[in-house]
Amino acid sequence: MTTEQTTVAGAVAGASGGAGSGPAPAGPVILPANQPADRFYAGGARIAGFRGPAGAPAGGDHVPEDWVGSTTTLFGEDTLGLTRLPGGGTLADAVAADPVAWLGPERAAAHGADVGLLVKLLDAGERLPVHAHPDVPFAARHLGLAHGKTEAWVAMTAAPVHLGFRRDVAVEDLRRWVDAQDAPAMLDAMHVLHLEPGDAVLVPAGLPHAIGAGAFVVELQEPTDLSILVEWAGFAIDGTVAGHLGLGFDTALAAVDRRGRSAAEIAALRGARDGDTGDLLPDAAPFFRVERWRAAGEWDAGFAVAVVVDGAGALVSPDGGRTPVRRGSTVLVPWSAGALRLEPDAGAGLEVLRCRPPAA
Repeated sequence: MTTEQTTVAGAVAGASGGAGSGPAPAGPVILPANQPADRFYAGGARIAGFRGPAGAPAGGDHVPEDWVGSTTTLFGEDTLGLTRLPGGGTLADAVAADPVAWLGPERAAAHGADVGLLVKLLDAGERLPVHAHPDVPFAARHLGLAHGKTEAWVAMTAAPVHLGFRRDVAVEDLRRWVDAQDAPAMLDAMHVLHLEPGDAVLVPAGLPHAIGAGAFVVELQEPTDLSILVEWAGFAIDGTVAGHLGLGFDTALAAVDRRGRSAAEIAALRGARDGDTGDLLPDAAPFFRVERWRAAGEWDAGFAVAVVVDGAGALVSPDGGRTPVRRGSTVLVPWSAGALRLEPDAGAGLEVLRCRPPAA
């Protein structure tokens, strides 16, 4: 089964009364870490440092991803990657049981139990391999899925990223690089974008990229785990088996955007900078939304995953209930929580990323 199919299968089971099918919470839910173990690249120390002891971070040096508010499994897995709620059931089951309460009537009417969003904390303990993700038409045609994997990063640390080709790359050249695992040729053909803390960057599906060592980002993406590996030599993964989504490289590499882009085109993918608040990436609206909040403010009702970047404060419910948050908190907000007020603690300051699905 594919990632999205396994997620939907679990959700359907929840709708019939399985674990996690109780009522949606009346307020925000603080989530612990959700870090799949033994990933093929190193990382995790920055996630542990960011979350602190209260976040229950996983140990080891190959836990570089924290899947926050996830209704998505790792590719080819049945449950790994799914967020579990405090009661023990999965978020996927809970949303399937009551999509209106979780997602709101408009999104539920248009998309059923499809949350439409996956948020991660990603700590690159080493440079990631060059890879790309399929777009919606490719995923629909070859995998029977409703989503591809456009993604975006909001940088928490300074780091370089390789992003897009500097010149048109012939399909024969790309295939030769893959077969020979010629990483120097791949990287030499790519742009390098230097991220600073607070930068937001949109990464359209198909665009080849490689996040650099030392990068710690909040990543938003379409809710799939679909990656096509162009590079894998030196990493703990066999790309000849796991690098092409089971499609074979003749098919999978057709999803890679081989067009050359100018430096100005790559720079334009960087939306907001550190000082910006509000909507950080308007061009991402068909796929997801991300807002930066740095002061008290009113949040309209709607499903969201919030990441507290700095400071401390609370999310205040209409009935006056308070959900305290601090740097490192990750918070699941159902539509049923209603309109919330974000309140910084006196003298503490507060910075929050509010990650949301596309508008219904």
